Amino acid sequence: MARTPNAERTPRDGAARGPGDGDNRNRRDNRGGGDNRGQNKNNDERDDEFVDKLVHINRVAKVVKGGKRFAFAALVVVGDNKGRVGFGTGKAREVPEAIRKATESAKRGLIKVPLREGRTLHHDVFGHFGAGRVVLRTAPAGTGIIAGGPMRAIFETMGIQDVVAKCIGTTNPHNMIKATFEALKYMQSPRQVATRRSKKVGDIVSRREASTAQVIDGTEAAALSE
Repeated sequence: MARTPNAERTPRDGAARGPGDGDNRNRRDNRGGGDNRGQNKNNDERDDEFVDKLVHINRVAKVVKGGKRFAFAALVVVGDNKGRVGFGTGKAREVPEAIRKATESAKRGLIKVPLREGRTLHHDVFGHFGAGRVVLRTAPAGTGIIAGGPMRAIFETMGIQDVVAKCIGTTNPHNMIKATFEALKYMQSPRQVATRRSKKVGDIVSRREASTAQVIDGTEAAALSE
C-alpha cells in the first residue's frame, strides 16, 4: 500500500518555526559559555595564593584473602603567608588522592591569626591537645623560626618569620598540629583586647612596654648583684 505524504508536515530546511524555537536554540547555544570559564579562573587564582606543606603520611595495610591492601593517610597544612592557616587529613588508596583530600579539607578549616608587624606573634601562648603540649613565644627580628617538625610547617605557611616554639610531651604529628592550633586560637592583638575592654590601643601597648622594661631592669640588676 502506497504511503501518502502528510500535507501538514513541514520540511526541515527553510521551514517556518514557531515563536519559541529561536529562544530554545539560543539557550542551547549559551550552554557551557564563558561564565564557567570565568569561575574556573577565579578558583585557580584563589588556589594560587595558598601554600601547602605535607607534614606526615601514614601507610596502613589490611590483610585480605588475596594478600595485602594498602591505604594512605596524609596530613597537610595550608596557609596564605598572611596569617591564615589550616590543617586537614585525607585517606585514599593512592598517595596523590590522599594529599588532594587533605588539602581540600585544610582549605575549608582556615583560621585567621593576628601577627605583630607581620612577622611574629603578639604574645606568648600555651596550647594543649591530648598528650601534646606546646609553648609558642614571640621573638625579636632576626631570630628566625626556631621550631621543629610539624610546628615549623605551620609557621612557614602562615607567614611568621620570628618565633620560638617548644613541644612538651608527645611527638605525634597529629597531636602537635592540633595543640599548636589550639594555642593560635587564643592569640589576640592589642586592638582586639582594647575593643573588649573599651579602652584605647595606646593604653594597652604602653602598659605592655612598661612591663617589659621592668622585667629587663630586674634582670640587669640581678646580673650586677651576682
